[in-house]
Amino acid sequence: MEVPEGVAVDAAARTRPDQARVRRPVRNQVELMERDLDSLLPDEHPARAVWQVLEKLDLAEFYSKIKATTTRPGHPAIDPPILLALWVYATAQGIGSARQLAELCSRHDAYRWLCGGVTVNYHTLSDFRTAHPTELDRILSQMLTILLHADLVTLEVVAQDGTRVRASAGSGSFRRRQTIKECQAQADAQVARVARERDDGVSGGSARQDRARERARRERTDRIKEALRQLPQLEAAKERQKRTQTYVKRATIQEARVSTTDPDARTMKMPDGGYRPAYNVEIATDLDSGIIVGVTVVNQVTDAGQAEPMVEQIVERTQRLPRDYLIDGGLAQLDTITHLTQYGLTVYAPTREPRSDTNGRTIATPRRGDSPAVKDWRERMATAGGQQFYRLRAATAEWANAQLRQHGLRSFTVRGLEKVQSIMLLTVITHNLLRWMALTA
Repeated sequence: MEVPEGVAVDAAARTRPDQARVRRPVRNQVELMERDLDSLLPDEHPARAVWQVLEKLDLAEFYSKIKATTTRPGHPAIDPPILLALWVYATAQGIGSARQLAELCSRHDAYRWLCGGVTVNYHTLSDFRTAHPTELDRILSQMLTILLHADLVTLEVVAQDGTRVRASAGSGSFRRRQTIKECQAQADAQVARVARERDDGVSGGSARQDRARERARRERTDRIKEALRQLPQLEAAKERQKRTQTYVKRATIQEARVSTTDPDARTMKMPDGGYRPAYNVEIATDLDSGIIVGVTVVNQVTDAGQAEPMVEQIVERTQRLPRDYLIDGGLAQLDTITHLTQYGLTVYAPTREPRSDTNGRTIATPRRGDSPAVKDWRERMATAGGQQFYRLRAATAEWANAQLRQHGLRSFTVRGLEKVQSIMLLTVITHNLLRWMALTA
């Protein structure tokens, strides 16, 4: 019974918290709720939008590797659109771990809705992300074709930029030829020992554990062999570097080394000025839409010579040629400018020469050996309009790089050029899908 206002209450008569009968929360109580998965998400949820966009794409090639068919026995595989949608939605949120994604599929409503009652594990998710580089490449081309036909991509102005992304290899994994040979001998001995223990039945583990251990040893041996195969190429590059340096600098050039955990990785100078194992990621972005129209991953330390292959990739994907092409100084070799102009592009790139020197030359002054395309480029970049137009590159290419970093592209967790390329294709597809949704909102 409530006490009326203004009436004094004796302190001894007041109810203490431990005496009060109240209904307290019990949050560990198991409940059976009658709800379908479709009611978990509102109609405007991003997961629904991702699924709707993927339904517009032709994903038939993902089914070619499924062995269980209507005429052959086998456990049914997970429908590829489910796995692709899970990775696209996870990448959009900056999630790059297969284990974390598998955990979300069991407790997060958006991921549960995408699964639709299908159980997934981290091993299947991890394999799917790197097992379909060709299919992912064609999906990117499909998206660009649809966006071009819808006039969402113009390809009038395209900006290309390269960025270094940290590799999975550690700095201590780079070794010289003699050390690699010693590692190979040790790895071969370990593989033989594991196989012998398995045959003798003295390994101390289950058959599955024995196979996994033997597979890990064999993969390590393969990586070491690949490191030895790539070493002559790096040694030749070191020799060329020594021939072009002075005597003092030549003495500081170290012996060629290659990683035994990721032979494709190279030590590169990172944006912070340090040197770490990394890959060089090249992307080309449409200025008007922010759609990425080309992507490639190389282990070349510099950007030199990467502009022409990117233009060829854009033409192959879209059957169109950009009008203006914006590149930075690392891509702006004189031969590159000549070749891009011969393609029919108008190139905008910074000049390396000072605006004027003691001889009175300016950036527009032709140099000996300049082709007509290079002369036109010098004159174009000497104007205020050309310099102002070139500033659009940073607002396009640098913005796209920042968007990719938000999607988790800060370091690669896989090893090898082919797997890294798959990760990049998936990240670019996610970026383009989000831009597609924004442009058609």
